[in-house]
Amino acid sequence: MEFKDIKAVYFVGVGGIGMSAIARYFRQKGLIVAGYDKTPSALTRQLEKEGISVHYEENVDLIPTACKNANETLVVFTPAIPNSHKELAFFRENGFEIEKRAQVLGRLTTTHKGLCFAGTHGKTSTSTMCAHIMHQSHLDCNAFLGGISKNYGTNYILSDSSDYVVIEADEFDRSFHWLRPYMSVITSTDPDHLDIYGTKEAYLESFRHYTELIQKGGTLVIHTDLEMKPNVQGGVKVYEYSREKGDFHAENIRIKNGTIVFDMVSPIENINDIELGQPIPINIENGIAAMALAQLSGCTSDELRKGMKSYAGVDRRFDFKIMNDQHVLLSDYAHHPKEILQSAKSLKEIYPDRKITVIFQPHLYSRTNDFYMDFAKALSHFDEVVLTEIYPAREEPIPGVTSALIYDNLDEGVEKQMIEKDNVVAFAKERNFDVLVVLGAGNLDNYMSELEKVIKDKE
Repeated sequence: MEFKDIKAVYFVGVGGIGMSAIARYFRQKGLIVAGYDKTPSALTRQLEKEGISVHYEENVDLIPTACKNANETLVVFTPAIPNSHKELAFFRENGFEIEKRAQVLGRLTTTHKGLCFAGTHGKTSTSTMCAHIMHQSHLDCNAFLGGISKNYGTNYILSDSSDYVVIEADEFDRSFHWLRPYMSVITSTDPDHLDIYGTKEAYLESFRHYTELIQKGGTLVIHTDLEMKPNVQGGVKVYEYSREKGDFHAENIRIKNGTIVFDMVSPIENINDIELGQPIPINIENGIAAMALAQLSGCTSDELRKGMKSYAGVDRRFDFKIMNDQHVLLSDYAHHPKEILQSAKSLKEIYPDRKITVIFQPHLYSRTNDFYMDFAKALSHFDEVVLTEIYPAREEPIPGVTSALIYDNLDEGVEKQMIEKDNVVAFAKERNFDVLVVLGAGNLDNYMSELEKVIKDKE
């Protein structure tokens, strides 16, 4: 089915951050859009306000009539939906065209110039930075992001005129293999999702195959420290980047009085005095990657400076809720050992003389089982570690796998304790934190507004 022939789009799992962005894309194109999700959320309620019909019961009768014509309806589903889902079964049995979210994004990379950001971690921040730079430049862009941009209050950007589309390339379930990037960044290839890949070698091979999909005449920008070696087609240019070395890197970094300013060294054109709108040390490296693709696409030096200075960040990515001399509270999505280590190092760089406490909710039994020693090592860089029970997401429990695996392997000398997730707010009432970071990809973020109130009441 060609895009031009589609009149209705139905999403099975419409409330996901990535699914909702595509739903909004089709809605703004004037199509009928509807979908199912398991539970209501702030995001699904917003979709409903935008004219997208959403229901929360697995029931074929609740599918709108306009979405039941197989010749005019595209069905999009997320891999998190089980094959036994009644609505998905209905569509399969009645000859509907059914595609994964990644397949739909893949289509867009054949009709637009796809600027794709892949990597175990860092891809949400770098893709959102690049999208913001491009959107406020003379080039503009469409964008499908993995987080809510604070500049726009949404996870997508649409343009009526731009040939560019910025996409977060997700390696989960090998989804990024559907993409055909015009240019791509790979931020990291630290093994993850071993429940899907099985081995580190298979994980790295998946990224290597992804590099083969970059279009001839395109460009790959990779971090200098990748273990994976790319295998690009002929005619694809390859550059390296990092904070301190590579074709694209930073020099003359100035961190003082809550600001970060640096110069970017680039094979295209060096740019001096770039100021971060979200002054976090890790964003120096993230910014280098984002600016690399934007500059290669044709953004000017002034547009790059303006975009970086006005970039406001992403919800749950180093997301400061309180920041003053008495207390600091932030939420961060970090859920892989390397991400947690980067979070700890960035906070130590910003607050070298303050006590930093982390509340961490491990995400997935399988990830905890695979990396509990690495989690313990990374978390030990904080002054105090508070662990909650594991957030299972799509998984069933694994015997013997609990947060205690991490807790028991924390370094000696690190203050530590374990609490139940539902006691987080009560725990905060009993303490007077200096710097508190809430880490993880689970649902601890649901308590952030209460935590913010509790801590502000102490001031």
